[in-house]
Formats: sequence, C-alpha cells, structure tokens
Amino acid sequence: MSSLILASSFFQAYRYSDFFGKSIFFALFILSITSWVLMIYKIKLMKKAKKESILFDSLLESKNNLFFFKKEDFENYNPYLEIYSSLKDKTLKILNKNKYFGEIKDDEKIWLSRADIDLVESQTDASLSKNIKFLLKNLFVLSTVVTLAPFLGLLGTVWGILITFSNLDSSNINSAVLSGISMALATTVLGLIVAIPALVAYNYLKSEIKDFEEDMNLFSNKLIATLEMQYRKVEGCEKKREF
Repeated sequence: MSSLILASSFFQAYRYSDFFGKSIFFALFILSITSWVLMIYKIKLMKKAKKESILFDSLLESKNNLFFFKKEDFENYNPYLEIYSSLKDKTLKILNKNKYFGEIKDDEKIWLSRADIDLVESQTDASLSKNIKFLLKNLFVLSTVVTLAPFLGLLGTVWGILITFSNLDSSNINSAVLSGISMALATTVLGLIVAIPALVAYNYLKSEIKDFEEDMNLFSNKLIATLEMQYRKVEGCEKKREF
C-alpha cells in the first residue's frame, strides 16, 4: 500500500513539473534502469564465473594429465579455464620449440628451463589481468550513478524551490507552492533511491572481484607449480640411475 502511495506521489510530482523538472525525473529514471540492469548482469556474471571456476578446478584435480582439457569443450565464461588455456597454449609452443631445436629423440622427455617457466608464468599473469579487466568492465557506471543521482536530486530540489518562490505572486498560490515543493522533495528522494542500491552493488562487486582475483592468483600459482613438477629439468639429475 505504501509503495502505491509513493508511486502516486512521484507521478503527481512529475505531472505538475515544468519541462526542466520532467527532464530531471527522466534522467533519474534512465540512471535507475541502467544501474539495475548492470547490477543484475554483473552479479549473475560473478556468481556464474565462480561456480564454473570451482567446477573446472575440481575436474582438473581429478586428472593426472595437465593438458587433458580443451577450451572448446566448455561453453560458459570461466576465468580459470582462460588462465589454464593460456598456460597450455604457451607451454605446448615452448615444448615444440625445444623439441625442434634441441634435436631430441622421440623416446626422450622434453624439459622446460627456468626461463621457459618464467615465460609461461608471465603469460598466465597476462591472462589473469585480462579476466580482471573484463570483470571490472563498465563497473564505473555504478560509481557514476552513485555520485550523479544525488546531485540530480539536489538540482531538482533547488529548481523546485525556485519555482515555488517565483510563483508566489500568482493567482493560485497554493497550487504553485504545492507543485514546487512536491517536485523538490520528490527529486531528492528519487535521487537517493537510485544512488543507494548502486552504492551497495558497487562495493559488493568490488569486494567480490578482489576476492576472486586472489583465488585466480592461487589457481595460477598451482598450475605453475604443477607444470614445474612435470616438466622442469633439475640440474644434476640428468643421468639415469643404473641398477
């Protein structure tokens, strides 16, 4: 019931506003729609990315072969898969290069040097940064709404008060005063209603992305450690043990 009264009050304030006042209402409405669409999209994206990443991590743990999975086998956006794919592609290129230039026989194992590992690690770091950039994309819109919406509400307040004082000498003082004050109060409330959810969502998403960045760093380090265990050549252990 209270929501209906509030909506009716906003409608009445909009109805009796002048062109500039209606423009402020319209701008706040556009900001509200934009922020809510972005909030819903980003929150869903974060939840799905975390879910898919956890699932991929568990699948990777169940396989002994580091290069078992292909990116084409997965449809949804998955930051862990993106990091894994960059590591896999770079590692295979380096292994093929070492095999070609090292004159290695078919039955010999191909090794990675410390420089090769560092090169692969830089590639995974670049992929991690790319994923963070993607998750942060367009998040500035929410911070802009948080700042802009209250200012638009304040502008509507000042404009409504100006209209009220400018119409005090009119023949219908009560109507003029009520319409001006109604607009002033309605834009202030509407500006806060638009800004508060955007502020909460912005802080929530920033915190979630920061935590997820730490998780991606741990996953990347785990991949590098696994790669070193399987492919890094340890000096002094080249000779085979004789029995």
